[in-house]
Amino acid sequence: MKQAYLFVHFKEKNTPDGEQVYFSVSADGFNWEMVNSGNPVLESTLGDCGVRDCTIIRTKTGKFVILATDLALARHYDGKYKGTWHEIGINGSKDMALWESDDLVNWSAQRLVKLGTDDFGCLWAPDIIYDSKNDDYVIHWSSSHKSNNYGFKKIYYCRTKDFLSFCEAKVLYEKEDSGIIDSAMYEENGKFYNFVKSEQNPGIIIMLKSDNITGPFTRVYEFDPEMAKLAQGQYEAPTAVRTEDGRWLLFLDFYGTTKDKQGYVPFVADSMESGLFIRSDKDFSFPYGFKHGTILTITPEEYVRIKKAY
Repeated sequence: MKQAYLFVHFKEKNTPDGEQVYFSVSADGFNWEMVNSGNPVLESTLGDCGVRDCTIIRTKTGKFVILATDLALARHYDGKYKGTWHEIGINGSKDMALWESDDLVNWSAQRLVKLGTDDFGCLWAPDIIYDSKNDDYVIHWSSSHKSNNYGFKKIYYCRTKDFLSFCEAKVLYEKEDSGIIDSAMYEENGKFYNFVKSEQNPGIIIMLKSDNITGPFTRVYEFDPEMAKLAQGQYEAPTAVRTEDGRWLLFLDFYGTTKDKQGYVPFVADSMESGLFIRSDKDFSFPYGFKHGTILTITPEEYVRIKKAY
């Protein structure tokens, strides 16, 4: 084993402990096991005191950064957010929750970072990718915005070199006939591939491609036939990782069912360029329902360290 895998995610529960940071690990990317007996490894104490949509990156200095939506529906859905997703979409997470670590075990105090302006609605589902050309990090997320009366959500991005200061937010991708959320971007052979959830037309994950990290992006239509087999409006939160043998694993969050049946559905492709991701449930095992997270490639030593620490 030359590499292992860390899944950073939350759990969809009716209690506040679900909307926290959970770790799961795998030695091969296919078979996953819970960490910390299935309990959170980090808990939010700022903002909504709950987080969703966790992402993680290993920076070029070796430091790890976790970024997540500052949102706790178990605590605030019926009160602060008046029991409606519309209210959440406008007045939910205005900041992102952030933690840093040098070893994936000892974490900094939580802090909240502001990426948008007061004209943004809820900032959802951050993702981070390193830009080698600019030597900085592109953070991208989905938001509604005052400019279109908080209508269709778009994917926005900003840049940072240090996760302390952030440039002005700009549009990364928008779709004329639908809102889009849950952006997850990867690089292969100098091309950038972005998976996003289209909320309508179709109501499923679509795949985008660009020569540049900030676009413009075009559709990868070879991806669509496998997605057409899935029930519309029931899958979101794509996350992918490359295995040791060069294949790509793509996971989609199946949320359109009862909580006890929710979890990730896996797909496998020989390359990003092909766009041909084939559903492969029988090759994977998950011990419990992951909810909207990101996978990080880790070393075997880090894999052992995480299991021992938690």
